[in-house]
Amino acid sequence: MSSSAIAPSRSRAPSSRPPADRRRRLEHVVIGVRSYELHLPGAHSLKDKRSVLKSLKDRLHNEFNVSVAETGRHDAWQSAELTICLVSAERRHAASVLESVDRFVESNPLCRIVDTATSFL
Repeated sequence: MSSSAIAPSRSRAPSSRPPADRRRRLEHVVIGVRSYELHLPGAHSLKDKRSVLKSLKDRLHNEFNVSVAETGRHDAWQSAELTICLVSAERRHAASVLESVDRFVESNPLCRIVDTATSFL
């Protein structure tokens, strides 16, 4: 019988840096952010307001796969500030999704858009 020992193969530890071609793709990420100032005429309490906003936030997340947060006017009954954020590989796609979100929010009979602000990072 031969007693030749097989040396264990040495695997390289995974690099913390992605390959060069992947690094180039990661550099072109676009973050789209749109903030809405909303008026909620039917809200007569903070509970009413939170109910409307929770429904709207959940529907926006499910329909458009965006992140949504109430970012201001937490203690006002009939006004709210919502901010929508998304990450995309192309600015054109991010802008298109934000326009679709606009139409969706505009179509909601329980709130009215007072003002918006948009930025791309």
